[in-house]
Amino acid sequence: MYTNILVPIDGSATSERALLEATRLARQCGARLRLIHVVDPTRRISGFERPEVYVHDILPAILKAGTALLTRASETAAAEGVPVDATLRESLGERIADVIVEHAAGCGADLIVIGTHGRRGFNRALLGSEAEQVLRTAPVPVLMVKAMDAKATDAKAADAKAADAQASG
Repeated sequence: MYTNILVPIDGSATSERALLEATRLARQCGARLRLIHVVDPTRRISGFERPEVYVHDILPAILKAGTALLTRASETAAAEGVPVDATLRESLGERIADVIVEHAAGCGADLIVIGTHGRRGFNRALLGSEAEQVLRTAPVPVLMVKAMDAKATDAKAADAKAADAQASG
């Protein structure tokens, strides 16, 4: 079915959930996960940093954090027995979604699993959606995964607790 599943990782709850779904799917299909984290080194944190501070302190910290994020995500997948590789990309002013789509084509991905915040209305218009842009432009199918809301998480935990109680009782 699928052999190469691309998972963009950004550290959000939605990307964590997308990673878990992609890992489960990869395990079932015998697929490899290809993780990507995209940073935009041309975007400054506040705009008030001196260039030398940005280049020598801030940018290396951003890249280090991205590498750590990919390492943790890779360990999560590997712990489930799923083959995984990880790529840190710099967007250099390109839209992050475009970098993800370009990487999907380049790495031979046959599915992209991406987290989405599910913004609507004004927030969606104001903030845009990288996930939606990936969906529109990707050369392969895209599975969009929403983060569980607190009610759904609580309900799932209650169901699991009830099942455990029933199994032991």
